Amino acid sequence: MQTYYEAINWNNIEDVIDKSTWEKLTEQFWLDTRIPLSNDLDDWRKLSSQEKDLVGKVFGGLTLLDTMQSETGIEALRRDIRTPHEEAVYNNIQFMESVHAKSYSSIFSTLNTKAEIEAIFDWTNTNPHLQKKAQIINEIYENGTALEKKVASVFLETFLFYSGFFTPLYYLGNNKLANVAEIIKLIIRDESVHGTYIGYKFQLGFKELAEEEQENLKNWMYDLLYTLYENEEAYTRSLYDTVGWTEEVLVFLRYNANKALMNLGHDPLFPDTADDVNPIIMNGISTGTSNHDFFSQVGNGYLLGEVEAMEDDDYLYGL
Repeated sequence: MQTYYEAINWNNIEDVIDKSTWEKLTEQFWLDTRIPLSNDLDDWRKLSSQEKDLVGKVFGGLTLLDTMQSETGIEALRRDIRTPHEEAVYNNIQFMESVHAKSYSSIFSTLNTKAEIEAIFDWTNTNPHLQKKAQIINEIYENGTALEKKVASVFLETFLFYSGFFTPLYYLGNNKLANVAEIIKLIIRDESVHGTYIGYKFQLGFKELAEEEQENLKNWMYDLLYTLYENEEAYTRSLYDTVGWTEEVLVFLRYNANKALMNLGHDPLFPDTADDVNPIIMNGISTGTSNHDFFSQVGNGYLLGEVEAMEDDDYLYGL
């Protein structure tokens, strides 16, 4: 009988990175319900009204981006798989993006009133800078080539999220909102794997292009990054000017934009390095889990652009 539907065989691996990424993602599985967010209420009450407003808005923005990634982003990538095991990895990534989006609502329900939550989502769903970056990325998901969609995904996960991640990492570095930051660190840990894996898949396809096609795609990629950065700078100023953190956030953004390019196998664009980033932020990223034994077997320490315990390290930035 002719085969109608083919079963996935995990004993016949075409690309070892599919298997190692699947194992990494399943090892570090987590849920927001295991984090005692209510323990941060004392810290929350001590924040100024401007700081509370900032926290609500950055998490609202992150919720929007994770929602888009879970609903349309991974679905777009799934159309261009190279192996059946790659699709299984995308299934895992899609689920965890939904976990990320839900986690922000857990934070809201702990820290904010119903009216405040409604105001946060009203702002999120109408903010011009948020909507513009969602439109730019989503249009690529809908109409771009297989490689363009991977570029958009890596830029989203390794660059655009970080204007929002700065706030909880800053508070963590100042011994505030430790449990809120714990969730963000777990999300960062996931996104680091997502970005490096999808970047690796991009590199495979990029190497198969003719030289002229490579050059055209490379120019498109850098033009896209400029466009996204211009919008992200405006978004950052609208959020952070009130608390005086804008310039530090922009450095952090440029540093992560470089990491996104490196995940795609290309040279950094900006001069900013880890040494230029506020050390409080870098310390917040690299600090291991201290609160929850549930996670101790896998750890959630994260250095930007690296994935701990991924054995095939050389695939992250170049093949």
